[in-house]
Amino acid sequence: MKHRRGFNPLERRAAHRKAMIRNMITSLFRYERIRTTKAKALEVRRFAEKLITRGKIDSVHNRRIASSRLFDEAVVAKLFTDIGPRMKDRNGGYTRVLKLGERGGDAAEVVLLELVDYKLDTKETSDKKAKKEERKTARKEKVDAKAGHAEKKANKA
Repeated sequence: MKHRRGFNPLERRAAHRKAMIRNMITSLFRYERIRTTKAKALEVRRFAEKLITRGKIDSVHNRRIASSRLFDEAVVAKLFTDIGPRMKDRNGGYTRVLKLGERGGDAAEVVLLELVDYKLDTKETSDKKAKKEERKTARKEKVDAKAGHAEKKANKA
């Protein structure tokens, strides 16, 4: 049973654990999606959810608490101007954990920890696809031009 077991120490000393969690929360809010182990994700999720709840109400007190738990002031600003208002109508459950499989080296379970309303940039992927198609057509034209040049040489000979 898990009675009176308040947190997962993650086999680290207190200072190391706190710094790691602060780093991971800062990265989660900056990129809105991080890849980590399941144990770390579940621990980071607890603190991230509480900070997002604070981010829904923009007050000096809440900003100071968030600043004390995050490393970057730009991320604090993003929490209160972007992430908090996006989650305004939600009562909790701001993050999701998606299983990716096992890590090759030590078989640790790897997951994606992301904000619930995270969306892939489809425009960015479509731009990449368009550029790839342009490169393919350019290569074909080059090959065709070389083939045509080779045919002319063969005809002359």
